[in-house]
Amino acid sequence: MPTYEYACENCGHEFEEFQSITARPLKKCPSCGKLKLKRLIGTGGGVIFKGSGFYQTDYRSESYKKAAQAEKSARSDSSKSDGDSKKTDGKKEKPAKDSSATKSTAKTTET
Repeated sequence: MPTYEYACENCGHEFEEFQSITARPLKKCPSCGKLKLKRLIGTGGGVIFKGSGFYQTDYRSESYKKAAQAEKSARSDSSKSDGDSKKTDGKKEKPAKDSSATKSTAKTTET
């Protein structure tokens, strides 16, 4: 349940109230008793979701992050070395030509 801030327009009294999200805003000032109370727009508090059903990677420890970074850099190093071994001598392989496509199939007609 969130904490809401209120201020009275009559006497200037400000306070915080712990209320349900579905609860209606307060209207009566506890200090002067007038119906001039307004709910203020606050910055809100930081919310941390923990437990099952939330992303576990959102709140990883520093040691886990360092190990993951080391593993990532090790993978990128190994992929660079694999790429070097796959290089050829610079010659491109030409595709085989289809001999039937290059032959002329002109018919001779007798007149």
